[in-house]
Amino acid sequence: MSARHPFRRTVLAGARVPVLIAGEFAMMAIIPVAVVVAATWRTPGLRRLRPWAAGLAGLYAVPLVMWALGPDRAPSLSKDMDPTVAALVALGGAAFAARAYLLRREVADADVSR
Repeated sequence: MSARHPFRRTVLAGARVPVLIAGEFAMMAIIPVAVVVAATWRTPGLRRLRPWAAGLAGLYAVPLVMWALGPDRAPSLSKDMDPTVAALVALGGAAFAARAYLLRREVADADVSR
């Protein structure tokens, strides 16, 4: 992760989650979720996004754990995931990306008004 653009990379990672979920690549969505969590915990400027990142990680972890521990699991997480849960995870990723984008605008507006 580049130290020069943590906001951009974090917003893009959050926006990739709904795309991967909708494209039925739910297992691959673990990569942008991990990027979001790592970026928010490692970058001081993203500290205000930590609750949003934790919410996204929690939303993603529930179907992942249910799939992994289920007695008769489907061959893929996307096929095992309930459409409502998939929509919630996708909404969580979109909400994180939107909040990260708005946070960047708030910071930019605060810098301009000084």
